[in-house]
Amino acid sequence: MKHLAILGAGGHGRVVAESAAATGWRISFFDDARTGRVDGHLVAGSASDLKGAATGYDGILVAIGTNRTRLNWIKCLRSSGATIVTVIDPSSKVSASAVVGAGTYLASGSMVGTGARLGEGCIVNTAATVDHDCDLADGVHLSPGVHLSGNVTIGEASWLGTGCSVRNDIVIGRDVVAGVGSAIVSDVANDQTVVGVPARPMGRL
Repeated sequence: MKHLAILGAGGHGRVVAESAAATGWRISFFDDARTGRVDGHLVAGSASDLKGAATGYDGILVAIGTNRTRLNWIKCLRSSGATIVTVIDPSSKVSASAVVGAGTYLASGSMVGTGARLGEGCIVNTAATVDHDCDLADGVHLSPGVHLSGNVTIGEASWLGTGCSVRNDIVIGRDVVAGVGSAIVSDVANDQTVVGVPARPMGRL
């Protein structure tokens, strides 16, 4: 059985572990705040311990919700010789023509459509959908129930809150935050926080 190290044993890490175990991985956690066992899986050490042990695992998945932190850890661990892997829950649906980058997690009930491209270290959370020909840069996080229509482009490290919906052909910049339930029907510039129906930048509601 292949051995997966998961960096982060909090809520997101535990969800990742369930999906990984269901696809045949043996799990060990690394976490700065927890010891012993979490959901039956050994906490083998701290985050810094994993840097020294990276080559001892068949794969590593960084299960940290903060997008830039997740990307930084992927870069750090890869430089230590780690094999960064993708975890795809057995219940998710991924088109044969989609491209999913290393370190990305696809959660239960998620869908990635025809011709979609996902970068490294993305999270497509529970029941989120990515329709045809969408392009997600590294570190994008789609929270539960987010729905992207076709041909949506999202820049690096952007985060869409639970239940967001995005119209087709929209371009969302890097480091964008979209509030829970937002309906994005026009392009969003870099570093914006948008909320509402339709979504507008904070301070301009």
